[in-house]
Amino acid sequence: MKRMTGPTSPIAQLRWPGWRHLPRETRDTLFLLGVIAWVIAPHALHLPAWCVALALVMLLVRATLALGHRPMPPRWLTTLVLVGALGATYLSHGTLVGKDAGVTLVVVLMSLKTMELRARRDAFVVFFLGFFLVLTHFLYSQSLLLAASMLVAVWALLTAVVLAHMPVGHPSLAAAARLALRMCLFGAPVMFALFVLFPRFGPLWGLPEDATSGRTGLGNSMRMGSVAELALDDGVAMRVRFLGAAPPPEALYFRGPVLAAFDGREWRPLRESPWEPAQRVPAALQVQGRGWAYELPLAPTKVAVIPTLEATPQLPAFDELQPRRRADLQWVLPRPLMERHRVEAVAYLRFRHGPREPVLGLQDYLQLPPGYNPRTLAWAAALRRDPRYARADADTLARAVLAHIRRGGFSYTLSPGLYGDAEGRHAIDEFWLDRKAGFCEHFAAAFVVVMRALDVPARIVTGYQGAERNPLDGYYLVRHSHAHAWAEYWQRGRGWVRADPTAAVAPDRIEHAFALRPAPGLVQSALQAVNAQFWLDLRHRWEALNNAWNQWVLNYSRGRQLDLLRRIGFQAPDWRDLALLLIGLVVAASTAAAAWAWWDRQRQDPWVRRYQRVRRRLGRHGLQTPPHTPPRTLAALALEHWGEAARPLAQALIELEAQRYAPSSARLGSKKTAASLLSRWAGAFRSASTLAGPPEEQLLQALAKLPPLGRPVRGSASQCPAPATVDDRPGAPRRSR
Repeated sequence: MKRMTGPTSPIAQLRWPGWRHLPRETRDTLFLLGVIAWVIAPHALHLPAWCVALALVMLLVRATLALGHRPMPPRWLTTLVLVGALGATYLSHGTLVGKDAGVTLVVVLMSLKTMELRARRDAFVVFFLGFFLVLTHFLYSQSLLLAASMLVAVWALLTAVVLAHMPVGHPSLAAAARLALRMCLFGAPVMFALFVLFPRFGPLWGLPEDATSGRTGLGNSMRMGSVAELALDDGVAMRVRFLGAAPPPEALYFRGPVLAAFDGREWRPLRESPWEPAQRVPAALQVQGRGWAYELPLAPTKVAVIPTLEATPQLPAFDELQPRRRADLQWVLPRPLMERHRVEAVAYLRFRHGPREPVLGLQDYLQLPPGYNPRTLAWAAALRRDPRYARADADTLARAVLAHIRRGGFSYTLSPGLYGDAEGRHAIDEFWLDRKAGFCEHFAAAFVVVMRALDVPARIVTGYQGAERNPLDGYYLVRHSHAHAWAEYWQRGRGWVRADPTAAVAPDRIEHAFALRPAPGLVQSALQAVNAQFWLDLRHRWEALNNAWNQWVLNYSRGRQLDLLRRIGFQAPDWRDLALLLIGLVVAASTAAAAWAWWDRQRQDPWVRRYQRVRRRLGRHGLQTPPHTPPRTLAALALEHWGEAARPLAQALIELEAQRYAPSSARLGSKKTAASLLSRWAGAFRSASTLAGPPEEQLLQALAKLPPLGRPVRGSASQCPAPATVDDRPGAPRRSR
């Protein structure tokens, strides 16, 4: 019984026939759609979800239309989608201009434009939108992984451009990709010259406000739990390289913002002191012992504070920025960094700072907000009433408070939960007397509140403690998980004294720089269970590679450009010298390119050059022919001019023509062998033509001495098919052989 067949279903029509069996237009369209998806994918991290979904749907629909050879949707439909996307963009960003809204609209336009791929000009619009979209990624990140991804995207886009310039035939993707790679390699020297010499007027990529959106992990304020949230991030906050031996881990305190103003919920830096200069708290820094030289690469920050190793008495100026050391030993800048820099400094682990005798300015470090944490204040008052501490100095009171932390049942945890009431009041009371579980900022804040309640000036210092050495490049990695908060109290005769309450409850955190990390997820646990050391080594290799990218690419600032000019002989270089040097290189490169183009127009392929040499030699014997005369015509003219005496010459010219135009099976061996035989024949003809005697006699002697060019070509000279007249003049286009 014959099985009935019906119309092919839409699903059957979309059956994948195999990449090699796709029609040219379908294959190129699918390749371009894949490239667009690759370019858009990294933006999914910061685009609205609706934009990512819209782009994905548009690309899938366009791929379905290409596979099914279906017509494009009507223009009114794409216009309607565009209007809806404009409204969604405005609702998402509150504007249609700016970085985020602009990138969203470019992604929308790119995905919608694929619905109009009807002609080559539409494809070129998509290409250039793709190149522009590649640039927009660097407004958000300049990481090595993103740069490598965008390099692949540029290569793929150039491959699509090459395919668009090959409208005839069915060129393979591999051939187009190789040609695109050659184009990239040819452009690499230009890219390198622009990177090295183009004057930098700000960040390497991005708008000026983008630079300030980078973070060191620290802010100018602290709430209970803010440092714990930061410590959940295991990313690299900064890198340090010691120029010699490195200090022990417990001594690596990188000083950031100093917080002394407390409103009951949040700690902030003190404002300008209202006291007379003589009564303000001075820095009075005195360093002792050995200095530790180190190098600190600085990234763009959102705060104008440089986290330096305690205590760093001096920092060099870089570019137009002059770091300033405040009285609380913070190193601050006139504004947040907008580009990367690298500074070298010396730190001293043994130091004293602050006034040795009381000044009125110390009262700023005794202030507590009224009505907050009454139970903690009562606890401090009870401690002060103890006869042992009634007249105790600040050192004794600090030891007593730290002993209470050590023996009072406190625990160190990354997830202590929220403290205080709905408005955040009395958080210190709940931590100090009830739950007793917290991270470093809980202990530091409670310590400072208790010390102030004991009438001892105290403040909070935020920064980083500890670092992780990468054995591959020698850099110490300071991670966000190393974020830390500690305290300082004032002791008469000594000045400010560091007190780290975290060391009392979690000594390993300080002594060995063991940062507290959250429990690993399922995938991370499985990988570590297989081979933890392998993944650690792999991580070190990646971070070393990423550090090299930061040092040699992202840290290549205006200062390093000017240092390069000084090394090549400029006395006091500025951006004008960079521009002049760049213009000089452009002129030199243009001159070299023009010379190469002239030389390329003048050169001939070997076959044409040797044939023209033979033709000119015959012209000296009286056989004048135009430059474009083909060998077969020249052979006929020679027979007509000299008769049977020119038969060897005519046969040689026919064989010469066969070497150029006959099918490959009729040619003499390889191209290299044929070229060698032709060179020998032309040389023999030239040497024979120099024999003494009348011209006719010279010619006959030359013909007699001609060696055979090779094995006989199939068919006689008269039977060889005559090719179309070919222009073999020096300037004529060359043909592939």
